Amino acid sequence: MQAQILPDQALPDPVAAVSANLPYLRRYARALTGSQTTGDKFAAATLEALLEDMDALPQDIDPRVGLFHVFHVVWSSAGAPVGEPDSRFSAIAQAHMANLTPNTREALLLQGIEGFTQSEVAQIMRTDLEDVQLLLDTALREMQTSVTGRVMIIEDEAIISMDIAAIVREMGHSVTGIAATRTEAVELARRHQPDLILADIQLADRSSGIDAVNDILKLVPNVPVIFITAFPERLLTGERPEPAFLITKPYAEEQVRSAVSQAMFFASTETLHA
Repeated sequence: MQAQILPDQALPDPVAAVSANLPYLRRYARALTGSQTTGDKFAAATLEALLEDMDALPQDIDPRVGLFHVFHVVWSSAGAPVGEPDSRFSAIAQAHMANLTPNTREALLLQGIEGFTQSEVAQIMRTDLEDVQLLLDTALREMQTSVTGRVMIIEDEAIISMDIAAIVREMGHSVTGIAATRTEAVELARRHQPDLILADIQLADRSSGIDAVNDILKLVPNVPVIFITAFPERLLTGERPEPAFLITKPYAEEQVRSAVSQAMFFASTETLHA
């Protein structure tokens, strides 16, 4: 049963909340569908539904939770589609996705990437806490036991890079190395071809992690990439190709585990271009 909301506990303005959380909804939709085009299509359909009837946004829960719930209603009503594979790698990803237990990826993304609590995930998916926990456990088990590989880390902060490396190794993956600059990153990728790149945006010599990744993709096409940034809204603009997975600093260990598992499992190939 939902607790009664007292006047001094008023929820944030729903219109402002929808606007502020649109970049994160697009990030979620992009990762969920495996396609920027398909993700944006359903994010836009969600906004259209709200413009037609703001009452579709639940009034008894936080507007951010309500926004993601409306998205789920729209996306599920369309049959929960994913993007069309555009390469051999993305076709493999779609085949993996078809073998997942239903609803597991949604729950994992909502908690691991978007940072919702299990209670909020239950509200978004209109299920109970016990079911959410089961979905999360199943998702992690299915993904982490399916694929292991070589991970390259592009990060100029030593403490962060060591933390990420430890998380990745604990998951069963190997780390090809850590690069702090664009030049180091390209040379590392040339020596040890990675199966996954985990990249910061701003590097030690003021070079760009985005530029480093684009250079590497010329050497290793279609390698999946996870970007890390303190300002994700700057990258989720809709004006250019965007990353499948984007971790916000400061991050939680579960976010890294979730993103790495999904990027490896789904062999995501669409990355951010300058």
